[in-house]
Amino acid sequence: MSKAAAPPIELASADPSIAQEMARWLSHLGAERRLSPKTLEAYARDLRQCLNFLCAHWGERVTLARFAALEATDIRAFMAMRRADEVSGRSLMRALAGLRSFGRFLEREGKGKVGALSAIRAPKVSKSLPKPLPMASAKRLADADERAGEERETWILARDAAVMALLYGSGLRISEALGLKRREVPRPGEGDVLVVTGKGNKTRMVPVLQNVLGLVQEYVAICPYPLPPEGPIFLGARGGPLSPRIIQLAMERLRGALGLPDSATPHALRHSFATHLLSRGGDLRAIQELLGHSSLSTTQIYTGIDSERLLEVYASAHPRR
Repeated sequence: MSKAAAPPIELASADPSIAQEMARWLSHLGAERRLSPKTLEAYARDLRQCLNFLCAHWGERVTLARFAALEATDIRAFMAMRRADEVSGRSLMRALAGLRSFGRFLEREGKGKVGALSAIRAPKVSKSLPKPLPMASAKRLADADERAGEERETWILARDAAVMALLYGSGLRISEALGLKRREVPRPGEGDVLVVTGKGNKTRMVPVLQNVLGLVQEYVAICPYPLPPEGPIFLGARGGPLSPRIIQLAMERLRGALGLPDSATPHALRHSFATHLLSRGGDLRAIQELLGHSSLSTTQIYTGIDSERLLEVYASAHPRR
């Protein structure tokens, strides 16, 4: 494993050896495991919280030797403290995953084996089904005319419609759509595939409809700022990269105009893409590839939505005696 120096970390609750290994662990996760900055930030925060708890719990700063000698009761006490703070089961599961990752890193580096971490069961997380939009509503969100009454420049309305069309038409995450460079989006008639960069900097190919490319081209044609091939295709009102928050606000306005529930978010368009494909006979593994899910179990949540919809149809249409 690489011994490259990592940025120093300050820890009041632990001695410098823990801080050094924590910095190297995070550097390893970012450079070799290619975890996203948000995941690294969450893992670092979880480990800090655990070290702070252990410092108070033991009444002394945490050393590498003491951390390696962790007992299952110590971890359970930490998890109980976090649950008392009304932390969700999903966040607790992530915290435990981060602690286990740090423990495995220490073991590989010959700094001790934290066996207690493997003895702790991950907390149960209730699976909530995504809430897709009706097909007609999803299509209307990509229509700039739906916002014609707003006091916004035409190019901005065209831009927002193009982004919404990509989220629904290709099942992109909002970060993937806003991360597209100008050269990566073909003109209508010159291609039908996008290469997008998803979580962990993994790339995948997704099909794109010609009418969606048409909406993107309409925006490009009237955008008042230069759009060089290597630059982002979607720009903000001042010419900088477009913030996801702007698209979220646009969706909030459209929710009111179209009478949609609060669950109608930009990410709901990605859910809608997957659900509507599945309801029309799409193959689950193909949908997994299109969405960029590393595990089929993540994609399988959409079978629950489809089954739920079928049960609703059955309940409303089946003749009763």
